[in-house]
Amino acid sequence: CRVMTITQAVCLVGGRGSRLGRLTDETPKPMLEVGGRPYLDYIVHEARRFGLRQLLLLTGYRSGLIEERYHGRRFGELLVEVVAEARPAGTAGALVNAAGRLDEVFFLLNGDSYFDLNWLALAPSLAEGGWLLHAALADGIEGSRYGRVDVAEGRIRGFSPEGPSTQPINAGIYLVRRALIAEIMRVPCSLEREILPTLATRGQLLGTSHRGSFIDIGVPNDFARAQTLLPAFIHRPAAFLDRDGVLNRDDGYVHRPDQIVWVEGAIETIRWLNDHGYYVFVITNQGGIAHGYYEEQHVHDLHAWMQAEMQNHGAHIDAFEHCPFHPQGAVERYASESEFRKPQPGMILKLQREWSTDPVESFVIGDRDTDVQAAIAAGIAGYKFEGGNLLRFVQAHVSSARRAPA
Repeated sequence: CRVMTITQAVCLVGGRGSRLGRLTDETPKPMLEVGGRPYLDYIVHEARRFGLRQLLLLTGYRSGLIEERYHGRRFGELLVEVVAEARPAGTAGALVNAAGRLDEVFFLLNGDSYFDLNWLALAPSLAEGGWLLHAALADGIEGSRYGRVDVAEGRIRGFSPEGPSTQPINAGIYLVRRALIAEIMRVPCSLEREILPTLATRGQLLGTSHRGSFIDIGVPNDFARAQTLLPAFIHRPAAFLDRDGVLNRDDGYVHRPDQIVWVEGAIETIRWLNDHGYYVFVITNQGGIAHGYYEEQHVHDLHAWMQAEMQNHGAHIDAFEHCPFHPQGAVERYASESEFRKPQPGMILKLQREWSTDPVESFVIGDRDTDVQAAIAAGIAGYKFEGGNLLRFVQAHVSSARRAPA
């Protein structure tokens, strides 16, 4: 069944960062440089690639530095905005301060930790009832400094400051219903210490364990490790997928949602690639625009619809690229050759410039020779899909897991 589309992420970045000592005397913790860029850039990168449209940064300490870099800026389709608290409100109190800006359902992120997780893996739980917050839990994390989470049958039963390493830890990524705000009775208030334990005792707190790389930049040792690990986390292999004939049946100039017939295994393939650490890009020739059969806005609207459909299954496309040009086009401004029209590699090269991709493990899948030719011209592998189950085809041709960061 169709469930609500998630378009918003909210990030808690109001803290002082006292565990990092003098590093945060003048600079708020999320603005500290990690691998040559502010740490918050990594949060923006993640929110953008999961197809979200808005990222709210809930700030406090030295908010002006965050506002100067991010407030009102767009990163692709993602708009970043800052909501500053007048006085320290705690992690739950910050949500109260921003209550009028919150969607009915949103992702909530701790602003000092990074977990290599497909956030949308939490999305299918929206079809269920009886919960206010769904927490992502990191499994297999060693170390006595982490609190542990007691979870059974998908419900969190409690939290403890210490516990067996077989228990997961709270990864700081949540899917939240806005109704949670009614549980916050005073400000300041801590989400972790006051709200989550209460929800757990009432059975209103879901928890799902995942394995992935986790790092907390709020402590000196992890902050040092993050300098090389975070750039490695975002340097991923990429799957460049043609659209018509690969993801959906090619019925000729498809440009409306009612024309989409998904190829067998298509959405499952995208979810599989998401979960195994690949960027997933769509690269599609759209000569119908040049011929005047439809307009570019139809393509944008269709891709937004496809993204929403995939989200219902915990899947997403990191970016869509289309080429509207055709040398025999009827619309003058599109009637030309283009470096972006396959078999030229322009769309692939553009995405490689904009995203940190690993060409060694990247590949193109298309249903025409021109798709494979574009892959060869870009210096990556190319495979021709001639029908059948797309997931079986992909699994037969590519590695099942990305290379772990060094």
